[in-house]
Amino acid sequence: MKLRLALAVLAGLGAAPAVAQVPAPDYAEARYWSTVASLPEGVVATKGLRGVDVLWIHPTTTRSPTDYNHDPLDPAVLKWTEESAVQRQASAFSACCRVFAPRYRAATTKALADPANREKAFALAYSDVERAFDWYMAHDNKGRPFIIAGHSQGGAHTTSLLEKRVKGTKLQDRMVAAYVIGINLMEGDLSPRLAGIPFCNTPAQTGCFVQWNAVLAGSDNGPMLKSYRGIFVAQNGGKDGGKALCVNPVTFDTRRRLSLSAEAKGAVAGDPGLGAMGPLKASAVAAECRDGLLTVWPAPSLGLKPLPGGSMHYHDVGLFWADISANAALRAKAWLKAHGSR
Repeated sequence: MKLRLALAVLAGLGAAPAVAQVPAPDYAEARYWSTVASLPEGVVATKGLRGVDVLWIHPTTTRSPTDYNHDPLDPAVLKWTEESAVQRQASAFSACCRVFAPRYRAATTKALADPANREKAFALAYSDVERAFDWYMAHDNKGRPFIIAGHSQGGAHTTSLLEKRVKGTKLQDRMVAAYVIGINLMEGDLSPRLAGIPFCNTPAQTGCFVQWNAVLAGSDNGPMLKSYRGIFVAQNGGKDGGKALCVNPVTFDTRRRLSLSAEAKGAVAGDPGLGAMGPLKASAVAAECRDGLLTVWPAPSLGLKPLPGGSMHYHDVGLFWADISANAALRAKAWLKAHGSR
């Protein structure tokens, strides 16, 4: 499996230990699915548009010193996955869509830092995601249009689903869009890996995918970009991958790489963690796609901390929560209008 995660996914989100040799999830059982149970303070659930589904794939949520894949039902793992990933991230899609979020045996940070076991752990994690996708399609989708979205490790699994389950199939006609967040795909991924699934150039375009990976303004992006380029070359027999792909998640328009803070619809304040979200803060971040990375200038009042090297990986979704929500609704409406409301 192609693994283009580099430094971003190694950051993870959680801190709970994992349990080895856990059984494969049975996606016929409700306990292996998360639901969006909360929204930012003051945000009211929208009930007017539910004609589209979202399959949300959560990021790395376990820092384990011993295990390569986590037990998705371990209470500590589950609490962090739910409150710091599903509720704070997948909730951005709940304004437009029914959200389906599988609990899967995600690779841990131990696996991601271990070249000898990384691919095996990632393959196991992806096998769960693929089975969850197939179960959802067979039992819950019922011919509805859908979005696939994921962050970090979940973004990598999203890309694999596009490549292995959507590209060139009848499902592609029903895909509203895909949101690949917190990793870097390259121009070289557009073909042959994702041939026929274009990069989204405009906010209402459908049948395409978007991509961004946030870094703090003033950071030295050279090492990260070099890493992504090097990994692509190594995985593709020396082929150069070209430039990293990026869209500004405020404008969602490749012609408008820069957005001012006044344009940002609403960010989730504070570092990801346990507990309820506070209110959204509008006009709190400026952003610009530069060299394939999303450079951000967050307002100090957001209280967000970067990772080493200036990565804003923890905040790839939270910084743009309301912008993502509005864009998913826009694309859903565009698809339904073009294909007939369902």
